[in-house]
Amino acid sequence: MVNRCYFRLSTLRFLRFGPLGRHIDAFAEWLIQQDYSPQVLRYKIRWVAYLSHWLHQQRLGVDSLDEQRVERFLHQRRNTGGLEQGNRTTFRDLLRWLRAAGAIAPASSADEDTALSRLEKDFVSHLTRERGLVEATVKNYLPTAQCFLSEQCQDNPARLKDAEPRHVTAFIQRQLKTTSLRRLQLVLTALRVFFRFLRLRGLTSVDLAAAVSAVSNRRRAEWPKFISPKQVQQLLDSCDRRQPVGRRDFAILLLLARLGLRAGEVLALTLEDIDWETGVLTIRGKGRRVDQLPLPPDVGKALVDYLRHGRPRCATRRLFVRSRAPFRELARNSCVCTVVRYACARAGLSPPQKGAHLLRHSLATNMLRRGASLREIGEVLRHRQPNTTEIYAKVDLEALKTVAQPWIGGKP
Repeated sequence: MVNRCYFRLSTLRFLRFGPLGRHIDAFAEWLIQQDYSPQVLRYKIRWVAYLSHWLHQQRLGVDSLDEQRVERFLHQRRNTGGLEQGNRTTFRDLLRWLRAAGAIAPASSADEDTALSRLEKDFVSHLTRERGLVEATVKNYLPTAQCFLSEQCQDNPARLKDAEPRHVTAFIQRQLKTTSLRRLQLVLTALRVFFRFLRLRGLTSVDLAAAVSAVSNRRRAEWPKFISPKQVQQLLDSCDRRQPVGRRDFAILLLLARLGLRAGEVLALTLEDIDWETGVLTIRGKGRRVDQLPLPPDVGKALVDYLRHGRPRCATRRLFVRSRAPFRELARNSCVCTVVRYACARAGLSPPQKGAHLLRHSLATNMLRRGASLREIGEVLRHRQPNTTEIYAKVDLEALKTVAQPWIGGKP
C-alpha cells in the first residue's frame, strides 16, 4: 500500500490519478514483497505515477501499455532528471507485474509467430535437443545467428536461399572490426553450427559452413595472467567483512582462489551443494560435468559467516544472491568478474587481467612453483584434456632453464 510511504492526502491523490491509479497499491505491495527499501519504493512509485499521468494526457488506457509505449514516455521525459536506468528497471518490473495480473497483453505477442522467430526457436531446439548443448553454449551461439539473420534476411527467412559464400565472408569481415580474436573464434564456431543447421533444414542452397575459415588458435602462445600469493591475500583482505556484501565477496574470492572455480561454477552453487557433514562441495562445471571437491576449512568458515550474517532471506536456493533488493541470484558471470575487479581496485592492484580466471591462473601457478606436477594441477582445475594444462609450464622458469639450448654465437 502506498499509504506506508506517503501520508499527505494530496500526494496520495497524485499517485492514484490516471489509468494506473487503480493498480498502484497492489504494485506497491508487490514491491514491498521484493524487499525494496522505502526510499527505492518511493522512487519507483513516483515514476509509475508520472507514467500514469502521461497516459491520461495521451488518452491511453492501461491495455495500450507495452515496451514501445514506455520508450516513448522516457524519450519525452529524458530532460526531467532522474536515473534513466532506474526508470527502465521500474517499468520493466511494472510491465512484468501487469502481465502477470492479466492487465495487459503478453510480451511481443505480435512477433512470436513470425517466420524469423520460429526459425530462431527451431535453432535453439536443435541445439538443446538434437545436439545436447548446455544453456550457456546456446546463449553464446544464438546472438551470432540472430545477427546474421538480421543482416541477410531482415524479416524474410526465405532470403536464405540467396545467401552465398561472399555474404558470409563480408559478414565475418564486419565482425573483425569490433571483435577480439578470442571472441571471433566463438563467432566462427557459432556460424558453422548455424549453417549446418540451415543446410539440414534445407533452407540454404549451398553449404555456407564451408565458407567459414578457421582462425589460428594462439592460446598456447599466451602467457597465463596471474598474481602472487601475497597479492591474492591482499585481495582477500580488501573485503570489509563487517558488511554483508563484504562477507559475500570474501566467500566468492576464496572459492576462486582456493579451489580455482570458474565464474559460472560459482554462480551455479546451491545451498544443497554443500555437504557440511562430509566437508564436500559439489561443482557443476562445463558440459554438464559434476565434480566433488573437498571443502577447505577457511572456505567453509567464510561460507558459514556469509550464510548466517550476510545472505538475505529470499526464495532462491542459489548460494550467492544480490546484495540489494530484489534479492535474486547473481545472474551473469560478469557479476563474479566484477567482484574480482572491485577487489583489485580496493587492494591497489592493476593486473593485466581482472576477471575470475585471474585467481584460477594464480592458483595453478602457485601450485606449480610449489612442486605440483601438471597432472596434479589439471586434476584440481578439472581439465578434461591434459594439453589444456600445458600453458602453465611456461611459468616454471627453473624447469625451462634445464632444457634450454645455448644460443649459437653466444658466450660460453
